[in-house]
Amino acid sequence: ASSYAEMYLRDELTGGHVIMLGPGNTDAAKSALAAYPGGLQVGGGITTANAKEWLDAGASHVIVTSYVFHNGQIDLKRLHSLVDLIGKERLVLDLSCRRKPDDADGTGPYYVVTDRWQNYTNVKVDAATLSDLGRYCDEFLVHGVENEGKRCGILEDLVVLLGEHSPIPVTYAGGVRDITDLDRVKTLGKGKVDLTIGSALDCFGGSICYDDVVAWHKKEQIE
Repeated sequence: ASSYAEMYLRDELTGGHVIMLGPGNTDAAKSALAAYPGGLQVGGGITTANAKEWLDAGASHVIVTSYVFHNGQIDLKRLHSLVDLIGKERLVLDLSCRRKPDDADGTGPYYVVTDRWQNYTNVKVDAATLSDLGRYCDEFLVHGVENEGKRCGILEDLVVLLGEHSPIPVTYAGGVRDITDLDRVKTLGKGKVDLTIGSALDCFGGSICYDDVVAWHKKEQIE
């Protein structure tokens, strides 16, 4: 993990995600944060009991889903406790979402999902939710779960929704197929939606050239 962190540091990429999926990867996560202090966000099992520890370990932000979206709904008591502890400027809320299985025509709302995206909440990802939760965090992270890891193209309607209604910075992930999707997200999101790419990158076994993505990003920074 630290080698990737060093790569992002070298290329001046901020806001990368270190996600702990299950037990046994705490040391790897901490090694990545130590290699790029203040440059990476960390998520996976974050609660009020450990959020400050991860920030102290070098994370710029902590990413939270299941702790706040508890028992199928937003637990405002937990959310307020987190904000009181670390401040909204250090908190990223993960609104990873999918449509419900009974949405036959695929035009219904997206719902926040938790616990490795297996459990639906009653929280819709819509203008009202984005406006409300935007008061409590610095950024949203939104995985389009239906397309995540499939390299089948982005969920265009979700990107449009985020670009139109998110009052704070928002990062979309899920389904990136090739480098043209970077321009697609820029256009659909009206320049307001960032994009994260994981398994599709060649450094993670995919086909999209990491160096090409870095070059695209640097060109955008100049413009």
